[in-house]
Amino acid sequence: MAPPPPPIPTVLRPLTIAEGATVRDLAEKMEVKAGDVLKRLLTRGLMATINLSLSQTMATEVAKEFGFDLKMVSFEDHAQMEEQQAEKGGELKPRPPVVTIMGHVDHGKTTLLDAIRESNVVATEHGGITQHIGAYNVKFKERGITFLDTPGHEAFTLMRARGAQVTDIVVLVVAADDGVMPQTLEAISHAKAATVPIVVAINKIDKPDSKPDRVKKELSENGLLVEEWGGDTVAVEISAKQKKGLDALLENILAVADVLRECKSDPQLPASGTVLEARLDKSRGAVATVLVQQGTLRAGDAFIAGSFNGKVRALFNDLGERIKEAGPSIPAEVLGLPGVPSPGDRFKVVAEEWKARQIGAYRQQKDREKQLRASSRLTLDNLIQKIQEGEVKELNLILKADVQGSIEAIVQTLERLSHPKVKLRFLHSAAGAINETDVLLASSSNAIIVGFNVRPDLNARALAEKEGVDIRLHTVIYEVSDEIRRAMEGLLEPTFKESSLGRAEVRNTFKVPKFGVVAGTYVLDGRMVRNADVRLLRDNVVVYQGKIASLRRFKEDVSEVKSGYECGLAIGNFNDIKIGDIIEAFKVEKIAPAEVTT
Repeated sequence: MAPPPPPIPTVLRPLTIAEGATVRDLAEKMEVKAGDVLKRLLTRGLMATINLSLSQTMATEVAKEFGFDLKMVSFEDHAQMEEQQAEKGGELKPRPPVVTIMGHVDHGKTTLLDAIRESNVVATEHGGITQHIGAYNVKFKERGITFLDTPGHEAFTLMRARGAQVTDIVVLVVAADDGVMPQTLEAISHAKAATVPIVVAINKIDKPDSKPDRVKKELSENGLLVEEWGGDTVAVEISAKQKKGLDALLENILAVADVLRECKSDPQLPASGTVLEARLDKSRGAVATVLVQQGTLRAGDAFIAGSFNGKVRALFNDLGERIKEAGPSIPAEVLGLPGVPSPGDRFKVVAEEWKARQIGAYRQQKDREKQLRASSRLTLDNLIQKIQEGEVKELNLILKADVQGSIEAIVQTLERLSHPKVKLRFLHSAAGAINETDVLLASSSNAIIVGFNVRPDLNARALAEKEGVDIRLHTVIYEVSDEIRRAMEGLLEPTFKESSLGRAEVRNTFKVPKFGVVAGTYVLDGRMVRNADVRLLRDNVVVYQGKIASLRRFKEDVSEVKSGYECGLAIGNFNDIKIGDIIEAFKVEKIAPAEVTT
């Protein structure tokens, strides 16, 4: 008969261990033999090996028997604690400040960043509203500044809050002709909650109806008193359109950064940071935009990002150039991920690749358990509740978007919509094009597919028509919430209907002096019509929307080209056409009120 286990000590010593710790890790931390830990697990009915990852409950109970009060923390937090205790790395060195641009929609945030970067970011945005977080590093007086361009629409509150959590300074853009608006107040709240200093940029001072003093007065009423009025908030009057006052704004940003002691880091540490954005690229796989906050990230580093582990295959800067390393406060695109992490996930370089695999496997197992619990929600308790609800119905949705950040923002926006007789339920949401699997899921569950900045592929489109699945496609986020809200209220009365004319594949490109880049295309189905509205799709993601400026068969101008024939076409004011792109022609028809059914 086995002897009884020794009694648990009355005084427990504190012990901290990382998530996913194995039996070996726990034994080493407690300075006991691994065999003794295995014996304790065996008494609990668990046949384990020294490489088994322990759950928090099991690890806590076993540690308690050895006289330890165990606390399990995330791998990133544990690594940071070990680095601090070991005083690993060199001295703290100044780093570029990370600046987030916030403010109300249409107050000129992207235009300001555009002026600073001397590029044309705003031209790529649908409806003039920024749809994703972008990170850009600029140089001013031989010093670097990293800008995070957070979306301005209220639906992206979550992404804007995330920007405040990784930033050092907030630039609050307020239009001089419009004043403080609801989203301006939201931005102030986010910055104050994150205890981040605010620099106010009073934009559009070139307009005749601009009133900067009124803006300062409204800011003072909301807790921001500018320096010239005796406060401590820096305010700079600028015109992003005319590029006035930009140098003064950048000088003030650097001055505020110099006051902050936090704008220093140790570049010798293993890199750690935050995932700003992630997407699935057809040719490159999963791509994540990472902001390095500590240490230096190098090609070949093993890392963990959220639930995924990988090895850095390549790094690219904000200009798309390949780089060998990225230091503190430098944003970089990382290749080498096996999946798409969520925006806001922590990114950490791991010295041993096996350790990264171990943490990744542990987190993926936890995610699977969470999904299984979510998929088995129906119990006797909620079954009775559903019966008692009577007339309450569910609107099933499948959401596909170009990037993960858009999904998170749309889900949060739509979940806020409430109606006494309709509940929203998201069956599936993911980054990528709408495929046949999505259509089959929608058909079997009577769901509507919502596509944001993505299109269905040819097979998915045909299957949707056969199964009668409703696919709603959008490129501006507030249109999604407006349409769903009207549908829930029974007020959906579309006044315009879009019908497809045809699709053509780009098989070659030519430069013509008069028209710019002309695409040599093959019409896959339908027809290409001169002056028709077109979308240019790259990997089923909408890149540009415009009109056909020129349509030719051989050397002759033609009014249309039918399926099965080749033609050359130019898109008005757009030259970034690549081989393999799909050009989709369509027309928008106005529906008479009598044709509308609700």
